Amino acid sequence: MDRKALLNDSLRRRILNMELAPGSIVDELSLAEEFGLSRPPVRELMRQMAAEGYLELEPNRPARVTAMSYNTLRGFFLAAPMVYVATTQLAADNATPRELDELRDIQRSFRQAIANGDVSSRVHFNDLFHLQIGLMAHNDYLMPSLRRLLIDHARLGMTFYKHPPSPDMLASLHKAVIQHDEIIEALERHAAEEAGDLVREHMNLSRVRMADYAAPTGLNIPLN
Repeated sequence: MDRKALLNDSLRRRILNMELAPGSIVDELSLAEEFGLSRPPVRELMRQMAAEGYLELEPNRPARVTAMSYNTLRGFFLAAPMVYVATTQLAADNATPRELDELRDIQRSFRQAIANGDVSSRVHFNDLFHLQIGLMAHNDYLMPSLRRLLIDHARLGMTFYKHPPSPDMLASLHKAVIQHDEIIEALERHAAEEAGDLVREHMNLSRVRMADYAAPTGLNIPLN
C-alpha cells in the first residue's frame, strides 16, 4: 500500500473510531509529515473526504472533522431506515454468490469482534457489513447517501457502545449478530421484502441503544 493509500485508510479510521472527534481540526501539515507526503496529495485527499462527508472545508480555515449535533442525529435516524431498507431490498434482487460469500466473511469478523470485546473492530465490521450490502444493491444513486450515513452510524456506535457493556447491551449485541445472520439468509433467498423488514428492525436496535445512552435512567440517590 502506498503512502497516500495508507493516509486515506488511517484518516478514515481515526474519524470513524472517534480518535479524531467531531469538529476537531485536521492538521494538513502534520499529516503530510507523518506519512512522508507533500501537501498537494494530502489536500487532494481531504477534498475527496469532504465530498464524502468525513470533513468540512471552508476558505482560509483548517479542515475539520464533520460535526455532529442534535439536528445531525435527528436527520440520521429519519433517513437511515429509508436508505438501509432500499439498499437491502435491491441487494436481495441483485447480489451475486461471490458477494454473499464476502458478506459472510465480514459477518464472521463482526461476530469475532463481539466475542473479543473489541469495540473499534465491532463498529468497523458492522460498517463493512452494511457497506457490502450497499455494493450488492448495484445502484449508483443510493451509494453516496449510504456512505454518508455509515460515517455517522460508525461514530454513533463508538459513542454508545464504548463503555463497559451492561447485560442489556450484551443482549443487544447478541441480537445484532442474529439479525445479521437473518439478513444474509433472506438475501440468499432473494426475499427482498423480508430482508427490508429485517434491516428496519436492525436499525431500530441502534435507535433504542442511542436513546438509552442519551436519556439514561436517573440515579436513585436517597434524600435522607
